[in-house]
Amino acid sequence: MNTKTKKSTSDAKIDGALLTEAEILKMSDKDYMGDAQLAFFKARLQQLEKDLIKNAGETTEHLRETTLVPDPADRATIEEEHALELRTRDRERKLLKKVQQSIASIDSGEYGWCVETGEPIGVQRLLARPTATLSLEAQQRRELKQKLYGE
Repeated sequence: MNTKTKKSTSDAKIDGALLTEAEILKMSDKDYMGDAQLAFFKARLQQLEKDLIKNAGETTEHLRETTLVPDPADRATIEEEHALELRTRDRERKLLKKVQQSIASIDSGEYGWCVETGEPIGVQRLLARPTATLSLEAQQRRELKQKLYGE
């Protein structure tokens, strides 16, 4: 576990704007999980959280719009579409929990560090998967172990 001190994300803006992905990628290793990067990832995660909550609300409204269809084939199609939408929302609900945990880890100063090894997860991995909690190597070891031992 990393023992980094809690960092403020309020001073992480350059000229009043958050950094871009390109600017984040150009930063040196000594800037890893500094105020600017933490602010960038927190903003990205907060936007993702808002989008997921909005999608959940839209699904609720869509499912409430019950259309009575006399044709059994049409009714089956509608039910299948609803089932697919509910499966998608269930995945998004799980993602929402991970997003909220990632935001909490930013606030506690633990974001960006592998929970198994304490090593940096890496900016590129976090850009691709902002909720990552394991470094690429640790994730690969975990997946290999699951494949070999069925855990």
